[in-house]
Amino acid sequence: MSALTPEDWAAVALSLKVALAATAFGLPLALLTAMAQARGRYAVRVLLDGLVTLPLVLPPVATGYVLLLLFGRRGAIGALLEKVGIAFAFDWTGAALAAGVMAFPLMVRPMRLAIEALDREVDEVARTLGARPLVRFFRITLPLALPGVAAGAILGFAKALGEFGATITFVAAIPGETLTLPAAIYGATQSPGDEARAGALCLVAAAIAVGAVLVSDAVGRMATRASRGAP
Repeated sequence: MSALTPEDWAAVALSLKVALAATAFGLPLALLTAMAQARGRYAVRVLLDGLVTLPLVLPPVATGYVLLLLFGRRGAIGALLEKVGIAFAFDWTGAALAAGVMAFPLMVRPMRLAIEALDREVDEVARTLGARPLVRFFRITLPLALPGVAAGAILGFAKALGEFGATITFVAAIPGETLTLPAAIYGATQSPGDEARAGALCLVAAAIAVGAVLVSDAVGRMATRASRGAP
């Protein structure tokens, strides 16, 4: 790892920060979307399916450009947010937003499948016994769907960590500000003589990916045991 510079390690740290922020802020919205897809009316499910799938089927650069149009300093939303001191364009928060948008479909799908697999009769029995919707959600639905929620969180984190196209289009690759690990790898591959640095960065990315897989497996096992009430 001697080929890595302090700027490269800063890019690694920024990528972890961006991925964690994207996952933390995207998880509640992804869970609500999964609930609406699994339990909502047909028209709502179809509409949400289309919206959620868009980041997967659109080129990442197109997604980044749409974010720039909406959340840029002169964008429809970005101009309003800037008046209250909130800026996304060319800031690490914008990188988190872009990564979160790209990771969102991967977060929603396992949660939706987990919720759809639940026995609806359990929820209906709780409802007939007088349990309110929020009580049923936190006491029944969420614990039983916890393995899917954990899987969605880890998949979202992994996707956010490796996001490149939308991020670089929306916030560029400013060293110390928006230069993430994928952008650093790309920059190294484009610089003659930086092959060792590019390889070292790829090794770091691979190590983080393996770590995420191991954490995912451990969390999934714990969530499964917890949902079944096992010690």
